[in-house]
Amino acid sequence: MIVTCVTVHVAPENINDFIEASKKNHEGSIKEPGNMRFDVLQSKDDPGRFLLYEAYESEESAAAHKSTEHYLTWRKTVEPWMAKPREGVPYVGIAP
Repeated sequence: MIVTCVTVHVAPENINDFIEASKKNHEGSIKEPGNMRFDVLQSKDDPGRFLLYEAYESEESAAAHKSTEHYLTWRKTVEPWMAKPREGVPYVGIAP
């Protein structure tokens, strides 16, 4: 299992729009072959801070996600709303 945790900081005036765009990306992502999980999380203490938890069966399925229409639309849409560039950290699943 390949997991990427992506931290996104969103400008306050764009939080609601970011949530809506990210829900659409989530809906497309969970239908992808090889997707095991795709969570969109918002910090309780900092409403402009989000974590995307993306789990895929393989490197190939994780890489394929980045060429999907829903991901490319999400990336283009939300980029201007970010307070700073997003940060993705890849992990290898140990358990489960």
